[in-house]
Amino acid sequence: MIQVGDIREWRTHAVVDPGGHKIGTLEAIYVDTGTDAPSMATVQVGLPTRHRLVFVPLDRAVVGPGYVKVAYDRSLVKACPAIGTDDILPAEDEAAVFKHYGLDYKPGAGGERRLARP
Repeated sequence: MIQVGDIREWRTHAVVDPGGHKIGTLEAIYVDTGTDAPSMATVQVGLPTRHRLVFVPLDRAVVGPGYVKVAYDRSLVKACPAIGTDDILPAEDEAAVFKHYGLDYKPGAGGERRLARP
């Protein structure tokens, strides 16, 4: 498992898919609020004048020299629901991100968010 402290060091490094194709640049890490374990990353994608952030799960991610390799294909990641580079993911949109990757989504027992930036 990737440790939060370790992956923070990789901010601004390339995020690549299993085939080594660059998806974008690592922007931030989100932890699962139930476990405090790294869960998702935001990746900056798009043209220089029209950047956006997409989410990608960190399960099975591998850190290499200057990159983070995720287990999801570039086209799937780029099609994920996105937010602006200065925005935050609204709580009501979290389920759509999980659904996009075929992952189960369960908010906290009190209905709280599932993802948070440490």
